[in-house]
Amino acid sequence: MKPSDAASPRNRFLALATVALTGSLALTGCDSLDELPDPTRSEAAPAPGGSALQAAEGLTVKGRAPKTGYARDEFGSAWIDTDRNGCGTRDDILAEQLDDVSRDADGCKVVSGVLDPDPYTGTRISFERGRSKVDIDHLVALSDAWQKGAQKWSDAKRRAFANDPLNLVAADSSTNRRKGDGDTATWLPPNKDYRCAYVAGQVSVKKKYGLWVTQAEQDAMKEVLTACPRQKLLAGGNPTEAPTR
Repeated sequence: MKPSDAASPRNRFLALATVALTGSLALTGCDSLDELPDPTRSEAAPAPGGSALQAAEGLTVKGRAPKTGYARDEFGSAWIDTDRNGCGTRDDILAEQLDDVSRDADGCKVVSGVLDPDPYTGTRISFERGRSKVDIDHLVALSDAWQKGAQKWSDAKRRAFANDPLNLVAADSSTNRRKGDGDTATWLPPNKDYRCAYVAGQVSVKKKYGLWVTQAEQDAMKEVLTACPRQKLLAGGNPTEAPTR
């Protein structure tokens, strides 16, 4: 290096920077540049206690079991009166979640009402018995449950699961049928404003009944719930064992 190069402003700056960096390493106890603290890196904040995100992180993760042996009637006859109020589960949910409800003379059968808004699409849907555009959806599909623990359950527990209000939502029929038996990793409601509540509902049901999730499913749950970390875990519903009829 020429004497003139050593005295140049650029080289004096580089020399000062080297001295400053060496001092910084000594002060921080780092031995190399690789050990310097990264100011852009921070630990993820823990999920709030009682939140759906915290519960999602605690679900058991396993692979999906085969669907072998699954049939709808493994979960009992559809819409039985598990709470023994004299009405079937479907009519109970319609009466609870629809507005402007009219019932048949029997006091149970819902003949008309309005779903406003439909949680899956955000639209207003009129319900008329016999020409219904409203389904009662299982947040956690029965076949999904079958592949993630329900194969080993008692008949009474499967009946309870299929009729538990915690796992049931009135929704647009065509959207529900596009969902099929998808889990969070494969399907979310088109209505983005409902996704946090939807996923929180699935987490709540899986936690209550001890169902597991796949890794992809847990990752998808956490991705949705990270946007709403204070979304509460839901509680309530029916006991996890149901009467025969």
